[in-house]
Amino acid sequence: MSEEQKRLARWRLVLGNGTEELLGSACNDFDKECDKALSFLYDREYGNSRNVRHSDQGSLEQSQLTIPDWINKIHELFPRKTIERIERDAIERYQIEEMVTNLEVLNRVEPNQTLLKAVLRTKHLMNQEVLAIARQLVRKVIEQLMEKLARKVKNPFIGTINRRRSFQKNAKNFDVKTTIKRNLKNYNLEEKKIYIKEPYFHSRVHQQVDKWQIIILVDESGSMLDSVIHSAVTAAIFFGIKSIKTHLCLFDTSVVDISSDCADPVETIMKVQLGGGTDIAQALKYAYSLINNPRRTIIILITDFYEGGSLQSLFSITKQLIESGVTLLGLAALDEEANPRYDHTTAARMVTLGAHVAAMTPGELAEWVAKKVL
Repeated sequence: MSEEQKRLARWRLVLGNGTEELLGSACNDFDKECDKALSFLYDREYGNSRNVRHSDQGSLEQSQLTIPDWINKIHELFPRKTIERIERDAIERYQIEEMVTNLEVLNRVEPNQTLLKAVLRTKHLMNQEVLAIARQLVRKVIEQLMEKLARKVKNPFIGTINRRRSFQKNAKNFDVKTTIKRNLKNYNLEEKKIYIKEPYFHSRVHQQVDKWQIIILVDESGSMLDSVIHSAVTAAIFFGIKSIKTHLCLFDTSVVDISSDCADPVETIMKVQLGGGTDIAQALKYAYSLINNPRRTIIILITDFYEGGSLQSLFSITKQLIESGVTLLGLAALDEEANPRYDHTTAARMVTLGAHVAAMTPGELAEWVAKKVL
């Protein structure tokens, strides 16, 4: 796009609908999304908001935005200062009170991840009464996620089968293959049946895990919201595995250790302050200060690898951790559909230093950790 086209596109967004003939229509998908998001709010200036869902009546227009959809959309499209201005206009200028004050709307809305993200992005604007209701909605969504993910995360740590023979005879431990093999001599050719004279059973034991440390570092920059939500839930499940000592830290340009809230992902998530810069090196340095035994420590760094600080410092602390014996796993940011988004160049450099980098769902992460500690 030429500079002239960019200038016209900016004026098109500023002036809004009605300028297509003079300035042309939005020229790409990104501009169209920006135009739709701005129109949702600023068309109210003319007593019209073509994107607002006023009623349940049918429409031939393209899909309409709801308040939670719109909040999430502006956070995806615009820089932080612009978002602050848009949100302020929404509340002060256009009195979109349902955003932060309408208890009736919050009470009747169906809890889901879209709403959860919208609450997290606007909780700083809520009064205490609304915040209390919003917290209840957050808890409902988190409980749904916990129920969905708990089995996937815990399964790799549940007792595994020991192939030694056991004399405890129960159906769960029945060894079908060994029983058939050892009783083949009792096969009746005429009846075509195997008569089981001696059944065999596995010994099912719970493998005890030596105390390992798992330090989870979560980037809370604006693009990381989906990862923050899943990280908080995953950390809470790890916290419930008594053989593992779990730490959870959020970071942007500073580091906040919220390990004391690890058991309650709702408290964890409500402390998230999205936005700001990113200093991955500083987060890794803090993690280094928590380590008891490097060779029994896994640092899980969940980030998009877009380092806002010194890359040299990042690579230096990465090398120091690896050489000490720490297992460092860098997890690329995942969106709600589990699609990875990250800086491949920085991630690749960390791999050459000995770090592991991957894109994993919480269940895949649990399996990876279990292979290391069991």
